[in-house]
Amino acid sequence: MRQAVLGRSGIAVSEVGLGCMTLPTDRLAAVRILREAVDLGIRFFDTADLYGQGLNEEIVGEALAPVRSQVVIATKVGNRFEPGKPGWTWDPSPAYIERAIEDSLRRLRTDYIDLYQLHGGTMDDPFDDIVELMERFVEKGVIRAWGISSIRPNVIQRYLMGSNLATIMMQYSLLDRRPEEWFAAIEAKGVRVIARGPVASGWLTGKKVPQPGDTYLGYGADDLARAPQVLREVAPDRTPAQAAIQFSTAPGAVCCAIPGASRAEQLRENAEAGTLPPLTETELERLRAAYPAKVYTEHRPT
Repeated sequence: MRQAVLGRSGIAVSEVGLGCMTLPTDRLAAVRILREAVDLGIRFFDTADLYGQGLNEEIVGEALAPVRSQVVIATKVGNRFEPGKPGWTWDPSPAYIERAIEDSLRRLRTDYIDLYQLHGGTMDDPFDDIVELMERFVEKGVIRAWGISSIRPNVIQRYLMGSNLATIMMQYSLLDRRPEEWFAAIEAKGVRVIARGPVASGWLTGKKVPQPGDTYLGYGADDLARAPQVLREVAPDRTPAQAAIQFSTAPGAVCCAIPGASRAEQLRENAEAGTLPPLTETELERLRAAYPAKVYTEHRPT
């Protein structure tokens, strides 16, 4: 498995990680997938306190406790929930974050978190207080690095210009190339992107068949139907899922991708994308030509 670095943090991770949100809710099945991921060379695991109202963190903590020193665990905070009650509210206040990190540490069975991420963000958040708190967590050794998970350009710019964050998690795939507009600025600051959704909710794998009326970010059913075929034609020695994952890790601003997996077979296919030769520039250009980049139209800097 190729290795990468989480931005200016210097933390080494596998180029293909595991997004844990889609793990089975069956604890034993999920633990088996997580432990097989380690066996396959995956060293980066991303969860959030919101997933399953803490259950996902508990499962990740249980599975990875025996190999804690060998793996990098990321989790997120900011979406406040009441256990047993549906829904959540956005709460980026330092007081809430301080309580939430203690709960995450307990559920993850660890005394430190490798990457702690603000799970969203708005321009109305107490920016200076959040940055100060995250840096204090780093100084205390509670976290090794911090970042944000956001697709709002104005929020991203604010953190890039005014903090020492290490990473920005963004949805990025062949069907969602909107982040590319901001890659140069992100890379120039020594920050790196964690690409979530590299297979575009399954539309790029060939295993999800679009029906009339299906859409994804402005693409219709015909566009969605041809995407896996384009990937097969451009990279016939890979599965569409593997080519899609490699497309998402190709830009210099991207350090790693975190596809999810609900089955062991899916996990193995995804992990292999980190061992196969990268896509060539010619192959990448063919894919870019097939699905040109769009831009974010909302939450742009003024």
